[in-house]
Amino acid sequence: MKRTTILIADDEKEIADLIALHLEKEGYQLIQVYDGKEALHAIQSQAIDLAILDIMMPKMDGYEVTRQIREQYHMPIIFLSAKSSDLDKITGLVMGADDYMTKPFNPMELVARVNAQLRRSTRLNQPASGLKSVLESAGLTMDPDQRTVILYGKQVELTPKEFDILYLLASHPKKVFSAEHIFQGVWGEAYYESGNTVMVHIRTLRKKLGEDTNKNKLIKTVWGVGYSFHG
Repeated sequence: MKRTTILIADDEKEIADLIALHLEKEGYQLIQVYDGKEALHAIQSQAIDLAILDIMMPKMDGYEVTRQIREQYHMPIIFLSAKSSDLDKITGLVMGADDYMTKPFNPMELVARVNAQLRRSTRLNQPASGLKSVLESAGLTMDPDQRTVILYGKQVELTPKEFDILYLLASHPKKVFSAEHIFQGVWGEAYYESGNTVMVHIRTLRKKLGEDTNKNKLIKTVWGVGYSFHG
């Protein structure tokens, strides 16, 4: 049976070693690198199931690594960084990370988040059932197997989380989802910290869908309640 492979990219070797120590106990196969270019090369040259990335790395920072990863791959990405402001966290999530932890960190919490992301990724990659069908509505086509989005004949590039949010909403037209419901459905875990994570993803999703200039909004805000899809 193939072991799950996790990439750890951090230029602080002591931190990378600490993470590896705790993840090895879970039975994961680990690859450690110490700069952004090494991280990208590792992902392009072998099968990686999840990546833990520092942001401030030599040669290529974590944001750029993530941007290039998301052009081809859908594995979960967790940022682990000393950059702790809300803006830093939001930027990381918008760039395509699935989770964001700040240093100093609790290694056991990181292990729990790794396990949660891998469980969710496994569910998404299982063969599609009748519940995961191609959606077509109002010029929008979403294919959950290929994870592609076509809007009025043009492909729209979405991060994995943006895709999952749109698919969740579009699967239930006119149903209003609270930020908490969206977070639990897409991130697959209990709602924590603030609602900014969902709000920022909705904002960038709308922009990619051209809703800043389009009068017919696909995603509508129900003030004080949540969001709904109107195809």
